[in-house]
Amino acid sequence: MPPADLLESLWLTLRPAPEVWEWAEAEILADTGSIHNPEHAHLIDANIGVLWASNGFAKQGRIVLGQAEQLMFRAGGWQKARQEQQMRQWFGEEPDYLITLAADYCAQCTDAEFCALVEHELYHIAQATDEFGAPKFTRDGLPKLYLRGHDVEEFVGVVRRYGASHDVQQLIDAASRPPEVAKINISRACGTCLLKSA
Repeated sequence: MPPADLLESLWLTLRPAPEVWEWAEAEILADTGSIHNPEHAHLIDANIGVLWASNGFAKQGRIVLGQAEQLMFRAGGWQKARQEQQMRQWFGEEPDYLITLAADYCAQCTDAEFCALVEHELYHIAQATDEFGAPKFTRDGLPKLYLRGHDVEEFVGVVRRYGASHDVQQLIDAASRPPEVAKINISRACGTCLLKSA
C-alpha cells in the first residue's frame, strides 16, 4: 500500500517504493512466486527502481496510472549531477529503468487491478532480439533490455466498424479465455491481502 501521508499531499509528490519491487521480484519474477510469470525472466537481475507518485496525470485525454521508462538524463553539468544524486538518494544507485505508480489509484484498486498495473509496466521492459528473433545479451551476459510499446493499439470504433486486425484478434482471443492467474493466487501474493485476512 502507498504511504498514507503521500495520498494527502497537496501537490504531485514522488517517493521510492522498494517494497513494490521486492514484492514483484518475490511473487512475479521468482519461479517460486505465487503469480510467477516466466515471460519476465529477463528481468530477474535487472536494475529497476519503483516510485510512488501521489497521483496520476493527464496525457492525451487519459489519466496515466503507471509508467515505465529507461532512465536517461538529458542534461549536463549541475542538472545531470542533481538528477543522478536524486536517484542515488532514493535507490542507493542509479537504476537502469524506473517504474512509477499512481498511489491514489493503487490505494483503492482491487488486487487484480494492482497486479495487472505492475505487470503492464514490467511488460514494457523487454529483452531485445536480433534479426532472427534470438534474444540479445550484453557483454556481461545479462539480457539486453529495451523499452517496448504495447502489443495492440487500436480504437474501439475502428474494430466495431471494420473488424479486428490480427493483433487485436489475439487480444480478443486472450480476453475470451479464463484468466491464467486466479484471484486466490493474487491475494496470496499481495501483502495487503495478507494483512486484511490477519
